[in-house]
Amino acid sequence: MGVLRTKSIGLLRENAEKNGLRKSLGASDLILLGIGCIIGTGIFVLTGVAAAKYAGPGIMLSFVLSGLACAFAALAYAELAAIVPLAGSAYTYTYAALGEIIAWIVGWNLILEYSVGSSAVAAGWSGYVVGLLKSGGIELPKAFTAVPADGGIVNLPAMIIALFLSLLLVRGTKESATLNKVLVVIKLVAVFIFLLLAGPKVNPANWTPLMPYGFSGVAAGAAIIFFAYIGFDAVATAAEECRNPNRDLPIGIIGSLVVCTILYIAVAGVLTGVVPYQDLNNAEPVAYALRAIGYNFGSALVGTGAICGITTVLLVLMYGQTRIFFAMSRDGLIPASICKVHPKYGTPHIITIVAGIAVALISGFTPIGIIAELTNIGTLFAFVVVAIGVFALRYTRPDLPRPFRCPAVPIVAPLAVLSCGYLMINLPVETWIRFGVWSVIGFIVYFVYSYRNSVLNKNEVKDKAAG
Repeated sequence: MGVLRTKSIGLLRENAEKNGLRKSLGASDLILLGIGCIIGTGIFVLTGVAAAKYAGPGIMLSFVLSGLACAFAALAYAELAAIVPLAGSAYTYTYAALGEIIAWIVGWNLILEYSVGSSAVAAGWSGYVVGLLKSGGIELPKAFTAVPADGGIVNLPAMIIALFLSLLLVRGTKESATLNKVLVVIKLVAVFIFLLLAGPKVNPANWTPLMPYGFSGVAAGAAIIFFAYIGFDAVATAAEECRNPNRDLPIGIIGSLVVCTILYIAVAGVLTGVVPYQDLNNAEPVAYALRAIGYNFGSALVGTGAICGITTVLLVLMYGQTRIFFAMSRDGLIPASICKVHPKYGTPHIITIVAGIAVALISGFTPIGIIAELTNIGTLFAFVVVAIGVFALRYTRPDLPRPFRCPAVPIVAPLAVLSCGYLMINLPVETWIRFGVWSVIGFIVYFVYSYRNSVLNKNEVKDKAAG
């Protein structure tokens, strides 16, 4: 079998039953989990950056382009999530469909996606908190609110929120989901306050020209703001903790994506309609836009909602990160000692704490732009592989029961590969270099440790010895 050995779905489920996570989530929890992760940094931070630097008012089209790529990938995710309702998301699906080494490199890049993604979100959270305090007359010293590359010593607020949410995740999934529900409601209220206040102030002249940087700018903007859509991937990581995953996972994945895409396009349109796109390159573009049209109190309300919104994104990303680690350690590809589930809280507490410390350190010392781009390329790579996986399983395992079937797989799967691949191509060369270096390190780790310690490899050795 070698490096392309696949793990049977029966064995995956058997391992999950032996070392499983507590089932406590329903369909509404999953939709809110997805909205909690999708509506946040993308809508409150990256919309302004992408509009100012890349797409101009065409950022609305960028969200449509990213949304379409995600829609194709989401349909593939939904089918695989219903077939293999276990922790691990794209990593687990790839293990069942395409083989161990491909699953490993997907998991390795998912670690990159969630680790640096969480760090980018923590940095965005810090920017809104510092801005809100400043508008209230409290100015924190730059030395402790900015990374060294931006003239500070450490981004302390980013580190504090990462460590706090790690402790919350240790306490339990249901408790974290409850906090997520409250914060999701607050941030959705903030989004609608923005739309109600700013909507009547839209000046269509600000939408001209629609694509000041051409369609290439729209495509580049789509590649940058793709970061905003990774929430539905986080929904898939919760599969093992669903009470009825066959029904609830497709609802959670597709439902959260549809709701959030509509809101993104609406906010992007209003944002670029009330303020010239050139003025939006700042840490809090939504709050800035309200201040620019005279709604200072509304700006404070939306800023508070944005903090809540970004908090939920960070919570869900850190949650997803630990579940990827959990699945990989259970398969023996990383040390099994970090796979232990807390006897009282029912969560993988060791890796949750370790991952929280790592996120805190990255967010405290690394510029947000670099880590956001790395998140995008890791996510897009995983989406491409999942689309290939669902296509392959239709032919290699047509007998598998499929509670949810991706419609028109011969069309949807290639479109997912092409659209996500196109967005990858539009990312900066430097991001590709970092991605390549990270992947090479991953292959080294696989052949030095993971190949020999894989549960499948150990089973093969036992079978040979017995034979």
